[in-house]
Amino acid sequence: MRELIGTALKEAQTSGDKRRLATLRLVQAAIKDRDASARENGRDGVAEAEVLDILQKMVRQRDVSAREFEEDGQLELAEQERTEAQIIREFLPVQIGGEEMMALCEETVKDIDAQGLRDIGRCMSELKARYPGKMDFVQASCLVKGLLRSESKD
Repeated sequence: MRELIGTALKEAQTSGDKRRLATLRLVQAAIKDRDASARENGRDGVAEAEVLDILQKMVRQRDVSAREFEEDGQLELAEQERTEAQIIREFLPVQIGGEEMMALCEETVKDIDAQGLRDIGRCMSELKARYPGKMDFVQASCLVKGLLRSESKD
């Protein structure tokens, strides 16, 4: 992942794409900052999964900012935020959604033999282990909760 970002940064420098260059520099800075923090705590930097978390957080921040700018009538800034979010998304795995996410949640609930709402944590841990960075875990949590509610009623 880091190599992909580095390569993309060099390509943006060569092509003169200022927006892309600035966004990728922000991404690299965020990763380096997290690496430094991890080293201060005695670790060897951040793992690939943490890099994914950083990128997902950056995308969410830009999505929220774009909505706020749009509500305030600052359409140019909203578009800028959306462009940055799209650049960052290029480095994230393809997101699982819709019916496929529902099927994977159902499969996980069955695999770990979850019985009720008390098993949400176990289900979510298993989903995060199986599909790191590949699904919206907030949405998955809602689906699992719905499945477990219906399980406990049966």
